[in-house]
Amino acid sequence: MMARRTGNTTLTTWIAGAIDTGLPGISTFARHLTADIDAVTAGLTLPWSSGPVEGNVNRIKMLKRQMYGRANFDLLRKRVLLA
Repeated sequence: MMARRTGNTTLTTWIAGAIDTGLPGISTFARHLTADIDAVTAGLTLPWSSGPVEGNVNRIKMLKRQMYGRANFDLLRKRVLLA
């Protein structure tokens, strides 16, 4: 589904099969997917990704953790812009 972007055709079949398995983790996960089925289908069919944004957020959080208790916002801003 993820590699071929066929979420709009196979997602509902997969969810039904996952719920029928009776495995606690898989069936609960599948039931929660149905709560926002439109967003899940869009994520498995559309070509857009938030990967670059998530990478930048991860990098900024790492810099913030490295500087914990050492400086103020101005130094963090300089490190983010110059990194």
